[in-house]
Amino acid sequence: MSQQFNGKIELDVRDSTPDWEPFLAPQAREGAPNVLFLAWDDIGYGTMDVFGGPVETPNMRRIAEMGVRYSNFHTTALCSPTRSSLLTGRNATSNGMATIAEFSSGFPGISTRIPFENGFISEVLAEEGYNTYCVGKWHLTPGEEATMASYKGRWPLGRGFERFYGFLGGESNSWYPDLVHDNHQVDPPATPEEGYHLSDDLSDKAIEFIRDAKVVDPDKPFFMYFASQAGHAPHHVAQEWADKYKGRFDQGYEAIREEILARQKELGLLPADTELSPINPHGEPQAIGPEGQPWPLLDTVRPWDSLSADEQRLFSRMAEVFAGYISYTDDQIGRVLDYLEESDQLDNTIIVVISDNGASGEGGPNGEFNEWRFFNGVPSTTDLTLQHIDELGSPQSYNHYNTGWAWAFDTPFPYWKRWAGYEGGISDMCLVSWPAGIKVQGETRDQYVHAVDVVPTVYELLGITPPAVIKGYEQSEIEGESFAASLTDATAPAKTTQFYAMLGQRSIYHEGWLACTLHPPLSGWGKFEQDVWELYNLQVDRSQSTDLAAQEPERLEQLKALWFELAERYNGLPLDDRSALEQVLAERPSASKPRDRYVYYPDCADVPEAGGVRITGRSYTIAAGVAIDSADAEGVLYAHGGVAGGHTLYIKDGRLKYTFNWVGTHLQEVVADRDITPGPHVYTAEFTVQGKHEDPAMPGFAGTLTLYMDDEEVGSGEIVTQPGAFCLVGDGICVGRDSASPVTPDYAAPFRFTGGTIDKVVVDVTGERYIDHEAEVRGWFIKD
Repeated sequence: MSQQFNGKIELDVRDSTPDWEPFLAPQAREGAPNVLFLAWDDIGYGTMDVFGGPVETPNMRRIAEMGVRYSNFHTTALCSPTRSSLLTGRNATSNGMATIAEFSSGFPGISTRIPFENGFISEVLAEEGYNTYCVGKWHLTPGEEATMASYKGRWPLGRGFERFYGFLGGESNSWYPDLVHDNHQVDPPATPEEGYHLSDDLSDKAIEFIRDAKVVDPDKPFFMYFASQAGHAPHHVAQEWADKYKGRFDQGYEAIREEILARQKELGLLPADTELSPINPHGEPQAIGPEGQPWPLLDTVRPWDSLSADEQRLFSRMAEVFAGYISYTDDQIGRVLDYLEESDQLDNTIIVVISDNGASGEGGPNGEFNEWRFFNGVPSTTDLTLQHIDELGSPQSYNHYNTGWAWAFDTPFPYWKRWAGYEGGISDMCLVSWPAGIKVQGETRDQYVHAVDVVPTVYELLGITPPAVIKGYEQSEIEGESFAASLTDATAPAKTTQFYAMLGQRSIYHEGWLACTLHPPLSGWGKFEQDVWELYNLQVDRSQSTDLAAQEPERLEQLKALWFELAERYNGLPLDDRSALEQVLAERPSASKPRDRYVYYPDCADVPEAGGVRITGRSYTIAAGVAIDSADAEGVLYAHGGVAGGHTLYIKDGRLKYTFNWVGTHLQEVVADRDITPGPHVYTAEFTVQGKHEDPAMPGFAGTLTLYMDDEEVGSGEIVTQPGAFCLVGDGICVGRDSASPVTPDYAAPFRFTGGTIDKVVVDVTGERYIDHEAEVRGWFIKD
């Protein structure tokens, strides 16, 4: 009991006096408002029309018109870190989240394990009598803890949420999502052919969660964290929504930036003398590191007039698909707002809308038909993607636009997501409304605000003092600062200092100035002691057009010293700029003991790649025990991965087949030379690695894949396996059915195995691992 019992206890209950107070659930104060966080994903500052961008979002404008628009809001430059700050009020490094949840390392600032001493707002509000719901993207559970058998203390229901519907990783396929309902995996309620899309599904579930509780207790307020997949890759949307933007981006990204900036000035978001940041502001790709290290080609922009007509057509279509994706999701979020309005809840709901970082540059200068080529260090050529231009946004794609659009959607700032020292990575949209409590409507505020400040602001608006102890854990200090006063007072003081450390980048904001290092994220440059520091006066130069380091050396040294002081306080060291492929392949603790043999059973929950067998750069054997009832048996025996990359052993057209989907573009198939026969059998695919593939256009590991039916060899062929992961945050391992998105050659194999039964599948990796991932992965990145 949290309170003392004040009743009277006698021998007979009839002579006793009850006291219910210690036993009742906490109750919110009368008239307490609902709280709704809407977290968009990878939406650059200049993307939506509500911030001057070209993408139509009438429901975000609707929220802005009910409240206040913050023109100087900031995040951490990456999704997991921002979300950890948004939900706890502590800095990302203090949360152990200075990276994405899948890239954990054994250090306090990048462990990806948020301390229980850093309580979530959901934990606090649940004890204040709120219902608490999480819908959509989570991305705050370490990758190795995202399996059904893992410890679930860092799943949403372990951090104060009563209900959860969404996905645990950093992204999901909007046509075939990897869904979790509360603490268990579920299949999507429909297929793309039946009209399914994740954005629609999430809005349905958000309305359902709210409605179900309100039927029982209409006066009980709710806190909902609604984290859309949009606009993170893959950019999936029905063609009709993409086609609404036909021709809108044909002028190119340099020209559209000028129009966006003009609208931003008209809206009062930026001063009239704000300039546009230049393309490739440090002279990339010719720029080099302090010891001659090459600039990462991923982080460059190709000028529009240097593109061929076909490339311009391709890049325009990428932007059209993305814009349709955002508009469709805005439309679906509008249904949630409509429900709140129809049920008389909208006026008394505090709504906070943010994006978690700037627009994403992970498509590289050429864009991607399959974004997971980036994580494998294998950028695409435009010739390759042009072959799939009509499939962009479809279930066959895993697409991402090129860096030119990331730069444009971050207008007027330089760079994009991952860049923690530049406004393009950390300056984002923010809307706050509460019609019943904040009478200001349609105004703009220019105070410097950060995601870490949202929680203390909401606590102040609710009149709540967070507890000193949550679930037995003494709570750490909340590091954010409330900006509640600025909601009604445009002249209220702003915060003065904010610390940043991310993927090898570092910066410090203090009293209007920003000092940052010129060190591309994930570049592998190292040599941090040789970093060049830059200095910008953001009070007059939001687009970081003029580096004042040479003119203000004393101020720069003061800010550098302040960075190191706060790095010690907030767990900002060590710095980690290893490449994406290096981080994917880094050794991490597993949810189970390491082993050489993995056994999988039919119709079990999908096993995420981080928790399953790892075949990268090694020999492996897949053996399926099957009882065939008829010659018409067909379907998937074993599948690992999906449309972004993967491999599968299956039966189709009466033959045993194996397909390796190399990074979503090369489908390598080996087919048995004879038909299956009824009876019990062991069907095997055995891969023997021979070494690195010699063709630099297809990096990976070459070897021979041999098929066996029982003890007889029935087929073989040379294949190349990919250098990194298939999709660490997406499709997993399953038996008896296909993964969440198909990996078979024509995307038409049956999802489930029929015409027989599968006993189990054993995957053996006792063969020597070929790759020394610490020494060799740097060589995979191909220059286009």
